[in-house]
Amino acid sequence: MANRPNILMFMTDNQPAELLGCYGNDEVQTPHIDGFAADSFQFDNAFCVNGMCSPCRASVMTGLMPSQHGIHTWIDDRLRHKWPENWNALDEFPTLPEILAEHGYRTALIGKYHMGAPERAQNGFQHWVTSPHGHVTDFWNGTYIENGKTRHYAGHSVDYFTDKTIEYLEGAPSDKPFFAFVPYNAPYGHWPALKGRAKNRFRDYYDGVDMHSIPREGLHENAIARFLRKAADSVGGVDHSSELRIPNDLETLRNYFSEMSMVDDGVGRVLAAMKRLNLYEDTLIIYTTDHGFSLGHHGIWGHSQATLPAHAHRESFSIPLILRQGARFLKTREAHHISQIDLFPTLLELAGIEATDHTQSSAAQSFANGLETGRFDTPDAVFLEQEETRAIRTPDWLYKRRFQGAPSPPYGDELYDLKVDPEERVNLADAPDYGATSKDLIARITRFFDQYTDPRYDLWRGGAPQSNSDKPWLWQEAWGPDWAAGFQRASPKR
Repeated sequence: MANRPNILMFMTDNQPAELLGCYGNDEVQTPHIDGFAADSFQFDNAFCVNGMCSPCRASVMTGLMPSQHGIHTWIDDRLRHKWPENWNALDEFPTLPEILAEHGYRTALIGKYHMGAPERAQNGFQHWVTSPHGHVTDFWNGTYIENGKTRHYAGHSVDYFTDKTIEYLEGAPSDKPFFAFVPYNAPYGHWPALKGRAKNRFRDYYDGVDMHSIPREGLHENAIARFLRKAADSVGGVDHSSELRIPNDLETLRNYFSEMSMVDDGVGRVLAAMKRLNLYEDTLIIYTTDHGFSLGHHGIWGHSQATLPAHAHRESFSIPLILRQGARFLKTREAHHISQIDLFPTLLELAGIEATDHTQSSAAQSFANGLETGRFDTPDAVFLEQEETRAIRTPDWLYKRRFQGAPSPPYGDELYDLKVDPEERVNLADAPDYGATSKDLIARITRFFDQYTDPRYDLWRGGAPQSNSDKPWLWQEAWGPDWAAGFQRASPKR
Protein backbone atom coordinates (compact mmCIF):
# COMPACT_ATOMS: atom_id res chain seq x y z
CA MET A 1 0.00 0.00 0.00
CA ALA A 2 2.76 2.42 0.93
CA ASN A 3 4.36 2.14 -2.53
CA ARG A 4 1.19 2.98 -4.40
CA PRO A 5 1.42 6.43 -5.93
CA ASN A 6 -1.06 9.21 -5.65
CA ILE A 7 -2.71 9.74 -9.05
CA LEU A 8 -3.84 13.06 -10.50
CA MET A 9 -5.43 13.05 -13.95
CA PHE A 10 -6.29 16.26 -15.78
CA MET A 11 -8.78 15.91 -18.63
CA THR A 12 -9.87 18.82 -20.81
CA ASP A 13 -13.00 19.14 -22.93
CA ASN A 14 -12.89 19.28 -26.75
CA GLN A 15 -9.17 19.82 -27.21
CA PRO A 16 -6.94 18.51 -30.00
CA ALA A 17 -3.31 17.79 -29.23
CA GLU A 18 -2.23 20.62 -31.49
CA LEU A 19 -3.86 23.25 -29.26
CA LEU A 20 -0.73 23.18 -27.09
CA GLY A 21 2.66 24.73 -27.59
CA CYS A 22 4.35 21.41 -26.78
CA TYR A 23 2.53 19.84 -29.74
CA GLY A 24 3.69 22.55 -32.14
CA ASN A 25 1.20 25.42 -31.91
CA ASP A 26 3.10 28.72 -31.93
CA GLU A 27 0.08 30.93 -31.19
CA VAL A 28 -1.50 29.44 -28.10
CA GLN A 29 -0.09 30.39 -24.69
CA THR A 30 0.30 27.21 -22.58
CA PRO A 31 3.58 27.66 -20.68
CA HIS A 32 2.65 25.52 -17.67
CA ILE A 33 1.57 22.47 -19.67
CA ASP A 34 4.52 22.91 -22.03
CA GLY A 35 6.90 23.02 -19.07
CA PHE A 36 5.30 19.92 -17.57
CA ALA A 37 5.59 18.10 -20.92
CA ALA A 38 9.29 18.94 -21.23
CA ASP A 39 9.90 17.04 -17.98
CA SER A 40 7.55 14.13 -18.76
CA PHE A 41 6.76 11.32 -21.17
CA GLN A 42 4.81 12.80 -24.11
CA PHE A 43 2.95 10.69 -26.69
CA ASP A 44 2.64 12.20 -30.15
CA ASN A 45 0.24 9.55 -31.47
CA ALA A 46 -2.36 9.13 -28.75
CA PHE A 47 -5.95 8.81 -29.95
CA CYS A 48 -9.43 8.77 -28.48
CA VAL A 49 -11.78 5.94 -29.44
CA ASN A 50 -14.72 8.19 -30.34
CA GLY A 51 -15.05 11.86 -31.25
CA MET A 52 -17.59 12.81 -28.56
CA CYS A 53 -17.20 13.50 -24.85
CA SER A 54 -19.44 10.99 -23.04
CA PRO A 55 -18.23 7.87 -24.92
CA CYS A 56 -14.58 8.79 -24.45
CA ARG A 57 -14.96 9.50 -20.75
CA ALA A 58 -16.75 6.18 -20.34
CA SER A 59 -13.98 4.39 -22.25
CA VAL A 60 -11.25 5.86 -20.05
CA MET A 61 -13.20 4.85 -16.94
CA THR A 62 -13.84 1.26 -18.13
CA GLY A 63 -11.19 0.36 -20.72
CA LEU A 64 -14.03 -0.56 -23.11
CA MET A 65 -14.99 0.56 -26.59
CA PRO A 66 -18.30 2.41 -27.11
CA SER A 67 -19.85 -0.70 -28.68
CA GLN A 68 -19.11 -2.48 -25.41
CA HIS A 69 -20.31 0.09 -22.87
CA GLY A 70 -23.17 1.41 -25.01
CA ILE A 71 -22.51 5.17 -25.04
CA HIS A 72 -22.06 6.19 -28.69
CA THR A 73 -22.43 9.96 -28.57
CA TRP A 74 -22.79 12.76 -26.04
CA ILE A 75 -25.42 12.04 -23.41
CA ASP A 76 -28.16 14.57 -24.14
CA ASP A 77 -29.21 16.30 -20.93
CA ARG A 78 -32.43 17.39 -22.61
CA LEU A 79 -33.61 13.78 -22.28
CA ARG A 80 -33.25 13.70 -18.50
CA HIS A 81 -36.99 13.20 -18.09
CA LYS A 82 -36.44 9.68 -19.50
CA TRP A 83 -33.69 8.76 -17.07
CA PRO A 84 -34.32 6.66 -13.96
CA GLU A 85 -33.46 8.36 -10.69
CA ASN A 86 -29.70 8.76 -10.29
CA TRP A 87 -29.08 6.97 -13.61
CA ASN A 88 -25.45 5.91 -14.01
CA ALA A 89 -24.48 4.86 -17.54
CA LEU A 90 -21.56 2.78 -16.23
CA ASP A 91 -23.30 1.04 -13.36
CA GLU A 92 -22.85 -2.46 -14.80
CA PHE A 93 -19.09 -2.06 -15.34
CA PRO A 94 -16.13 -1.99 -12.95
CA THR A 95 -14.67 1.50 -13.27
CA LEU A 96 -11.20 2.86 -12.64
CA PRO A 97 -12.12 4.87 -9.51
CA GLU A 98 -14.19 1.99 -8.17
CA ILE A 99 -11.29 -0.46 -8.48
CA LEU A 100 -8.84 2.02 -7.00
CA ALA A 101 -11.20 2.64 -4.07
CA GLU A 102 -11.47 -1.10 -3.48
CA HIS A 103 -7.67 -1.18 -3.20
CA GLY A 104 -7.43 1.56 -0.63
CA TYR A 105 -7.44 4.75 -2.68
CA ARG A 106 -9.36 7.88 -1.76
CA THR A 107 -11.13 8.97 -4.93
CA ALA A 108 -12.31 12.37 -6.09
CA LEU A 109 -14.00 13.81 -9.17
CA ILE A 110 -13.61 17.58 -9.46
CA GLY A 111 -14.97 18.75 -12.80
CA LYS A 112 -17.24 17.66 -15.61
CA TYR A 113 -18.99 14.27 -15.30
CA HIS A 114 -21.40 13.79 -18.26
CA MET A 115 -21.95 10.04 -17.82
CA GLY A 116 -25.31 10.12 -16.10
CA ALA A 117 -27.10 11.90 -13.28
CA PRO A 118 -24.70 14.22 -11.43
CA GLU A 119 -26.60 14.91 -8.19
CA ARG A 120 -24.64 12.42 -6.11
CA ALA A 121 -21.34 10.55 -6.41
CA GLN A 122 -21.11 7.79 -9.01
CA ASN A 123 -18.70 5.09 -10.20
CA GLY A 124 -16.69 4.72 -7.01
CA PHE A 125 -15.92 8.40 -6.51
CA GLN A 126 -16.08 9.42 -2.86
CA HIS A 127 -15.45 13.17 -3.13
CA TRP A 128 -17.77 14.73 -5.71
CA VAL A 129 -17.61 18.25 -7.18
CA THR A 130 -19.26 18.69 -10.56
CA SER A 131 -21.67 20.62 -12.78
CA PRO A 132 -25.40 19.84 -12.91
CA HIS A 133 -25.20 19.29 -16.69
CA GLY A 134 -22.71 18.00 -19.22
CA HIS A 135 -22.88 20.63 -21.94
CA VAL A 136 -21.42 24.12 -21.48
CA THR A 137 -23.44 27.24 -22.22
CA ASP A 138 -21.37 29.68 -20.16
CA PHE A 139 -18.09 29.44 -18.25
CA TRP A 140 -19.23 32.13 -15.81
CA ASN A 141 -21.72 32.49 -12.96
CA GLY A 142 -22.31 28.76 -12.57
CA THR A 143 -24.14 26.42 -10.22
CA TYR A 144 -22.20 23.41 -8.96
CA ILE A 145 -22.83 20.27 -6.94
CA GLU A 146 -20.37 19.79 -4.09
CA ASN A 147 -20.85 16.52 -2.21
CA GLY A 148 -24.62 16.76 -2.42
CA LYS A 149 -24.90 20.48 -1.80
CA THR A 150 -25.59 23.15 -4.40
CA ARG A 151 -23.06 25.96 -4.69
CA HIS A 152 -22.96 29.14 -6.76
CA TYR A 153 -19.74 30.63 -8.10
CA ALA A 154 -19.75 33.91 -10.01
CA GLY A 155 -16.32 33.45 -11.55
CA HIS A 156 -14.96 31.18 -14.28
CA SER A 157 -15.56 27.41 -14.06
CA VAL A 158 -11.86 26.60 -14.55
CA ASP A 159 -10.99 28.75 -11.53
CA TYR A 160 -13.71 27.04 -9.49
CA PHE A 161 -12.51 23.52 -10.29
CA THR A 162 -8.90 24.57 -9.76
CA ASP A 163 -9.67 26.04 -6.33
CA LYS A 164 -11.58 22.91 -5.35
CA THR A 165 -8.75 20.66 -6.52
CA ILE A 166 -6.21 22.58 -4.44
CA GLU A 167 -8.54 22.41 -1.43
CA TYR A 168 -8.76 18.65 -1.87
CA LEU A 169 -4.99 18.25 -2.14
CA GLU A 170 -4.44 20.41 0.93
CA GLY A 171 -6.80 18.22 2.94
CA ALA A 172 -5.66 14.86 1.60
CA PRO A 173 -4.64 12.57 4.49
CA SER A 174 -1.31 10.80 4.23
CA ASP A 175 -2.52 7.37 5.34
CA LYS A 176 -4.01 6.50 1.93
CA PRO A 177 -3.11 7.37 -1.66
CA PHE A 178 -5.56 9.46 -3.65
CA PHE A 179 -6.93 9.36 -7.17
CA ALA A 180 -8.02 12.87 -8.15
CA PHE A 181 -9.75 13.14 -11.52
CA VAL A 182 -9.91 16.77 -12.68
CA PRO A 183 -11.93 17.02 -15.91
CA TYR A 184 -12.09 20.73 -16.78
CA ASN A 185 -15.08 21.79 -18.90
CA ALA A 186 -12.88 23.90 -21.18
CA PRO A 187 -11.69 24.97 -23.74
CA TYR A 188 -14.90 23.45 -25.20
CA GLY A 189 -15.10 24.98 -28.72
CA HIS A 190 -18.81 25.73 -29.22
CA TRP A 191 -21.38 28.47 -29.05
CA PRO A 192 -22.90 29.95 -26.95
CA ALA A 193 -20.04 29.52 -24.45
CA LEU A 194 -17.49 30.89 -26.95
CA LYS A 195 -19.60 33.40 -28.82
CA GLY A 196 -18.23 36.93 -28.79
CA ARG A 197 -15.07 38.30 -27.23
CA ALA A 198 -13.76 36.37 -24.26
CA LYS A 199 -14.23 37.75 -20.75
CA ASN A 200 -11.33 35.91 -19.15
CA ARG A 201 -7.99 37.36 -18.07
CA PHE A 202 -6.14 36.13 -21.19
CA ARG A 203 -8.36 37.79 -23.77
CA ASP A 204 -6.19 40.87 -24.31
CA TYR A 205 -3.24 38.77 -25.43
CA TYR A 206 -5.24 37.05 -28.18
CA ASP A 207 -6.65 40.29 -29.56
CA GLY A 208 -3.43 40.68 -31.52
CA VAL A 209 -3.02 37.06 -32.66
CA ASP A 210 -3.73 36.54 -36.36
CA MET A 211 -4.79 32.87 -35.87
CA HIS A 212 -2.67 31.49 -38.70
CA SER A 213 -2.72 28.11 -36.95
CA ILE A 214 -6.39 27.78 -37.95
CA PRO A 215 -6.62 26.44 -41.54
CA ARG A 216 -8.53 28.54 -44.04
CA GLU A 217 -10.35 25.96 -46.16
CA GLY A 218 -13.65 25.76 -47.93
CA LEU A 219 -16.39 23.94 -46.08
CA HIS A 220 -16.30 20.18 -46.47
CA GLU A 221 -19.26 18.88 -48.46
CA ASN A 222 -19.99 16.35 -45.72
CA ALA A 223 -20.11 19.15 -43.14
CA ILE A 224 -22.72 20.88 -45.27
CA ALA A 225 -24.62 17.59 -45.63
CA ARG A 226 -24.60 17.24 -41.85
CA PHE A 227 -25.93 20.79 -41.41
CA LEU A 228 -28.74 20.25 -43.91
CA ARG A 229 -29.79 16.99 -42.27
CA LYS A 230 -29.74 18.50 -38.76
CA ALA A 231 -31.64 21.55 -39.95
CA ALA A 232 -34.30 19.34 -41.52
CA ASP A 233 -34.61 17.28 -38.32
CA SER A 234 -34.50 20.28 -36.00
CA VAL A 235 -37.30 20.80 -33.52
CA GLY A 236 -38.10 24.29 -32.34
CA GLY A 237 -35.95 26.18 -34.81
CA VAL A 238 -32.56 25.22 -33.30
CA ASP A 239 -29.70 26.87 -35.20
CA HIS A 240 -27.09 24.30 -36.25
CA SER A 241 -25.01 26.68 -38.35
CA SER A 242 -22.27 27.39 -35.80
CA GLU A 243 -20.01 24.56 -36.97
CA LEU A 244 -20.01 26.11 -40.45
CA ARG A 245 -19.48 29.67 -39.23
CA ILE A 246 -16.94 29.39 -36.39
CA PRO A 247 -13.81 28.77 -38.54
CA ASN A 248 -14.26 32.26 -40.02
CA ASP A 249 -15.24 34.02 -36.80
CA LEU A 250 -12.08 35.55 -35.35
CA GLU A 251 -13.65 36.48 -32.03
CA THR A 252 -14.72 32.88 -31.42
CA LEU A 253 -11.33 31.50 -32.43
CA ARG A 254 -9.50 33.87 -30.12
CA ASN A 255 -11.99 33.13 -27.37
CA TYR A 256 -11.31 29.39 -27.77
CA PHE A 257 -7.54 29.89 -27.54
CA SER A 258 -7.95 32.08 -24.47
CA GLU A 259 -9.97 29.33 -22.78
CA MET A 260 -7.07 26.97 -23.44
CA SER A 261 -4.86 29.47 -21.60
CA MET A 262 -7.35 29.42 -18.72
CA VAL A 263 -6.91 25.66 -18.50
CA ASP A 264 -3.13 26.03 -18.66
CA ASP A 265 -3.27 28.54 -15.81
CA GLY A 266 -5.39 26.13 -13.75
CA VAL A 267 -3.00 23.25 -14.38
CA GLY A 268 -0.10 25.49 -13.39
CA ARG A 269 -1.78 26.47 -10.14
CA VAL A 270 -2.49 22.84 -9.24
CA LEU A 271 1.06 21.73 -10.04
CA ALA A 272 2.45 24.61 -7.96
CA ALA A 273 0.26 23.55 -5.03
CA MET A 274 1.50 19.97 -5.34
CA LYS A 275 5.09 21.17 -5.16
CA ARG A 276 4.27 23.32 -2.14
CA LEU A 277 2.63 20.32 -0.45
CA ASN A 278 5.57 18.00 -1.32
CA LEU A 279 3.27 15.84 -3.45
CA TYR A 280 4.67 16.56 -6.90
CA GLU A 281 7.53 14.06 -7.16
CA ASP A 282 5.60 11.12 -5.72
CA THR A 283 2.38 11.58 -7.71
CA LEU A 284 1.54 9.97 -11.03
CA ILE A 285 0.30 12.95 -13.06
CA ILE A 286 -1.53 12.59 -16.37
CA TYR A 287 -2.58 15.35 -18.74
CA THR A 288 -5.02 14.41 -21.48
CA THR A 289 -8.41 15.30 -22.99
CA ASP A 290 -11.65 13.50 -23.74
CA HIS A 291 -11.34 13.72 -27.54
CA GLY A 292 -9.74 15.67 -30.35
CA PHE A 293 -11.29 18.54 -32.25
CA SER A 294 -10.94 19.69 -35.83
CA LEU A 295 -9.94 23.36 -36.00
CA GLY A 296 -11.08 23.89 -39.58
CA HIS A 297 -8.92 21.14 -41.06
CA HIS A 298 -10.58 19.65 -44.15
CA GLY A 299 -13.19 22.39 -43.88
CA ILE A 300 -14.53 20.89 -40.64
CA TRP A 301 -14.98 22.48 -37.21
CA GLY A 302 -15.41 20.33 -34.16
CA HIS A 303 -16.27 16.71 -33.54
CA SER A 304 -16.01 13.64 -35.73
CA GLN A 305 -19.79 13.65 -36.11
CA ALA A 306 -19.70 17.21 -37.50
CA THR A 307 -19.91 15.57 -40.94
CA LEU A 308 -22.31 13.15 -42.57
CA PRO A 309 -21.06 10.47 -42.55
CA ALA A 310 -18.96 10.86 -39.40
CA HIS A 311 -15.29 11.20 -40.28
CA ALA A 312 -12.15 9.83 -38.65
CA HIS A 313 -9.56 12.41 -39.68
CA ARG A 314 -6.63 12.83 -37.34
CA GLU A 315 -7.56 16.17 -35.82
CA SER A 316 -10.84 14.99 -34.26
CA PHE A 317 -9.18 11.94 -32.70
CA SER A 318 -5.64 13.08 -31.86
CA ILE A 319 -5.33 13.83 -28.14
CA PRO A 320 -2.55 15.06 -25.87
CA LEU A 321 -1.21 12.41 -23.52
CA ILE A 322 1.56 13.39 -21.10
CA LEU A 323 2.59 11.38 -18.02
CA ARG A 324 5.03 11.96 -15.19
CA GLN A 325 5.89 10.27 -11.91
CA GLY A 326 9.07 11.71 -10.48
CA ALA A 327 12.10 9.94 -11.97
CA ARG A 328 10.17 6.75 -12.71
CA PHE A 329 9.44 7.52 -16.39
CA LEU A 330 11.66 8.57 -19.24
CA LYS A 331 11.62 12.24 -20.22
CA THR A 332 10.97 11.87 -23.93
CA ARG A 333 8.55 12.07 -26.85
CA GLU A 334 7.18 8.87 -28.31
CA ALA A 335 5.56 8.15 -31.70
CA HIS A 336 4.04 4.76 -30.83
CA HIS A 337 0.24 4.64 -31.28
CA ILE A 338 -1.68 4.61 -28.00
CA SER A 339 -5.43 4.36 -27.47
CA GLN A 340 -7.06 6.18 -24.58
CA ILE A 341 -8.60 2.90 -23.40
CA ASP A 342 -5.04 1.78 -22.62
CA LEU A 343 -5.01 4.24 -19.71
CA PHE A 344 -7.29 1.89 -17.76
CA PRO A 345 -4.88 -1.09 -17.41
CA THR A 346 -1.82 1.19 -17.39
CA LEU A 347 -2.93 3.19 -14.36
CA LEU A 348 -3.95 0.05 -12.53
CA GLU A 349 -0.57 -1.55 -13.20
CA LEU A 350 1.28 1.58 -12.10
CA ALA A 351 -0.82 1.50 -8.91
CA GLY A 352 0.28 -2.08 -8.25
CA ILE A 353 -3.13 -3.59 -9.07
CA GLU A 354 -3.43 -6.67 -11.26
CA ALA A 355 -5.09 -5.17 -14.32
CA THR A 356 -5.94 -8.49 -15.99
CA ASP A 357 -8.54 -9.16 -13.31
CA HIS A 358 -10.59 -6.28 -14.73
CA THR A 359 -9.83 -6.36 -18.48
CA GLN A 360 -10.92 -9.82 -19.62
CA SER A 361 -13.17 -8.48 -22.39
CA SER A 362 -11.18 -5.37 -23.17
CA ALA A 363 -8.85 -4.53 -26.05
CA ALA A 364 -6.97 -2.17 -23.73
CA GLN A 365 -3.32 -3.01 -23.08
CA SER A 366 -0.99 -1.54 -20.50
CA PHE A 367 1.91 0.57 -21.74
CA ALA A 368 3.40 0.97 -18.25
CA ASN A 369 6.63 -0.81 -19.15
CA GLY A 370 7.19 1.49 -22.13
CA LEU A 371 7.10 4.55 -19.89
CA GLU A 372 10.17 3.26 -18.06
CA THR A 373 12.04 1.53 -20.90
CA GLY A 374 10.86 3.20 -24.12
CA ARG A 375 10.02 -0.23 -25.55
CA PHE A 376 6.41 -1.00 -26.45
CA ASP A 377 5.05 -4.47 -27.13
CA THR A 378 1.52 -3.29 -27.90
CA PRO A 379 0.33 -3.08 -31.55
CA ASP A 380 1.29 0.14 -33.31
CA ALA A 381 -2.32 0.74 -34.32
CA VAL A 382 -5.53 2.10 -32.86
CA PHE A 383 -9.22 1.48 -33.60
CA LEU A 384 -11.87 4.19 -33.65
CA GLU A 385 -15.66 4.22 -33.93
CA GLN A 386 -18.34 6.86 -34.40
CA GLU A 387 -21.67 5.07 -34.92
CA GLU A 388 -21.70 4.43 -38.72
CA THR A 389 -17.91 4.85 -39.10
CA ARG A 390 -15.30 2.43 -37.81
CA ALA A 391 -11.62 2.95 -38.51
CA ILE A 392 -8.10 1.68 -38.04
CA ARG A 393 -5.05 3.95 -37.90
CA THR A 394 -1.49 2.64 -38.23
CA PRO A 395 1.78 4.47 -38.96
CA ASP A 396 1.14 3.84 -42.67
CA TRP A 397 -2.61 3.80 -43.17
CA LEU A 398 -5.97 5.21 -42.16
CA TYR A 399 -8.97 3.15 -43.27
CA LYS A 400 -12.53 4.29 -42.58
CA ARG A 401 -15.09 1.52 -42.88
CA ARG A 402 -18.71 2.62 -43.25
CA PHE A 403 -21.87 0.78 -42.24
CA GLN A 404 -23.41 -0.55 -45.46
CA GLY A 405 -26.92 -1.49 -44.31
CA ALA A 406 -28.42 2.01 -44.71
CA PRO A 407 -29.12 4.52 -46.12
CA SER A 408 -29.47 4.34 -49.89
CA PRO A 409 -27.05 5.08 -51.49
CA PRO A 410 -24.59 3.80 -48.87
CA TYR A 411 -21.73 5.87 -47.49
CA GLY A 412 -18.38 5.03 -49.06
CA ASP A 413 -15.21 3.81 -47.38
CA GLU A 414 -12.02 5.86 -47.32
CA LEU A 415 -8.33 4.88 -47.40
CA TYR A 416 -5.37 7.21 -46.89
CA ASP A 417 -1.67 6.47 -47.36
CA LEU A 418 -0.22 8.36 -44.41
CA LYS A 419 3.39 8.04 -45.56
CA VAL A 420 2.84 10.04 -48.77
CA ASP A 421 -0.38 11.82 -47.75
CA PRO A 422 -0.09 12.70 -44.04
CA GLU A 423 -2.82 15.35 -44.34
CA GLU A 424 -5.31 12.68 -45.48
CA ARG A 425 -6.37 14.37 -48.73
CA VAL A 426 -6.45 11.59 -51.34
CA ASN A 427 -9.00 8.81 -50.85
CA LEU A 428 -7.58 5.58 -52.31
CA ALA A 429 -10.38 3.22 -51.29
CA ASP A 430 -11.45 2.61 -54.88
CA ALA A 431 -7.97 2.69 -56.43
CA PRO A 432 -7.20 -0.71 -58.03
CA ASP A 433 -3.59 -0.73 -56.88
CA TYR A 434 -4.69 -0.54 -53.24
CA GLY A 435 -7.20 -3.39 -53.27
CA ALA A 436 -5.04 -5.76 -51.24
CA THR A 437 -4.33 -3.07 -48.65
CA SER A 438 -8.01 -2.24 -48.33
CA LYS A 439 -8.93 -5.91 -47.97
CA ASP A 440 -6.37 -6.40 -45.20
CA LEU A 441 -7.42 -3.30 -43.25
CA ILE A 442 -11.12 -4.13 -43.58
CA ALA A 443 -10.37 -7.61 -42.23
CA ARG A 444 -8.53 -6.11 -39.25
CA ILE A 445 -11.44 -3.78 -38.48
CA THR A 446 -13.91 -6.66 -38.78
CA ARG A 447 -11.90 -8.95 -36.49
CA PHE A 448 -11.51 -6.24 -33.89
CA PHE A 449 -15.18 -5.34 -33.69
CA ASP A 450 -16.26 -8.98 -33.88
CA GLN A 451 -14.33 -9.44 -30.64
CA TYR A 452 -14.85 -6.14 -28.85
CA THR A 453 -18.58 -5.42 -29.02
CA ASP A 454 -21.56 -6.30 -26.87
CA PRO A 455 -24.58 -7.42 -28.96
CA ARG A 456 -26.86 -5.20 -26.87
CA TYR A 457 -24.89 -2.10 -27.88
CA ASP A 458 -23.53 -3.04 -31.31
CA LEU A 459 -25.35 -0.68 -33.69
CA TRP A 460 -24.00 -2.52 -36.73
CA ARG A 461 -25.89 -5.65 -35.67
CA GLY A 462 -29.14 -4.09 -34.52
CA GLY A 463 -28.13 -3.14 -30.99
CA ALA A 464 -29.06 0.18 -29.43
CA PRO A 465 -27.29 2.78 -27.29
CA GLN A 466 -27.71 3.12 -23.57
CA SER A 467 -28.39 6.78 -24.08
CA ASN A 468 -29.16 8.53 -27.38
CA SER A 469 -27.96 8.15 -30.97
CA ASP A 470 -26.77 10.95 -33.22
CA LYS A 471 -28.55 9.28 -36.14
CA PRO A 472 -31.61 7.33 -34.96
CA TRP A 473 -33.09 7.66 -38.44
CA LEU A 474 -30.17 5.73 -39.95
CA TRP A 475 -30.54 2.81 -37.56
CA GLN A 476 -34.31 2.80 -38.07
CA GLU A 477 -33.69 2.55 -41.82
CA ALA A 478 -31.38 -0.38 -41.18
CA TRP A 479 -33.32 -2.27 -38.51
CA GLY A 480 -36.88 -1.05 -38.91
CA PRO A 481 -39.09 1.59 -37.32
CA ASP A 482 -39.26 -0.31 -34.04
CA TRP A 483 -35.51 -0.13 -33.50
CA ALA A 484 -35.18 1.08 -29.91
CA ALA A 485 -33.06 4.22 -30.32
CA GLY A 486 -33.32 5.42 -26.74
CA PHE A 487 -32.04 4.22 -23.41
CA GLN A 488 -31.49 0.49 -23.71
CA ARG A 489 -30.05 0.39 -20.22
CA ALA A 490 -28.67 -2.80 -18.83
CA SER A 491 -29.49 -4.04 -15.35
CA PRO A 492 -27.21 -2.66 -12.66
CA LYS A 493 -24.48 -5.00 -11.44
CA ARG A 494 -25.85 -4.81 -7.91
